[in-house]
Amino acid sequence: MLFLLILIGVVYFSNPFLNSSNKNLENELAELSLNAGELVNSYSNNEDKSNYLYTGKILEVTGTIKEITFLNDRITIILNSNFETFGVICDINPNQKRKIDQLKEHQKIKVKGICKGFLKDVILLNCTIDLPTNE
Repeated sequence: MLFLLILIGVVYFSNPFLNSSNKNLENELAELSLNAGELVNSYSNNEDKSNYLYTGKILEVTGTIKEITFLNDRITIILNSNFETFGVICDINPNQKRKIDQLKEHQKIKVKGICKGFLKDVILLNCTIDLPTNE
């Protein structure tokens, strides 16, 4: 009986994380839209308030690419912020691979992802990329 309760608890608490990481956000509406500097500034000034405002929500974040990495079969884009040591880490949804080839460092882009909080950088998961048309 105890094992069954533990199993149910694990499934219940891990289910939102598993579902959110596979969700295609391309056609979802963002709950908030801001730039990378504003987002990082908010977290650095008041992490508790920012967690309340942003964590678990779909954010649309505009910024310039600092770095693109391909580690452990994951694509990650780091967006610059107003801070030298902080940025926005965007874990890219695998269905966005074709758009990655069109990106380069210092390019301005918009990403949409689920905010998971702040660990030295703001973390966005399951991100989709909106390529600018005139830049």
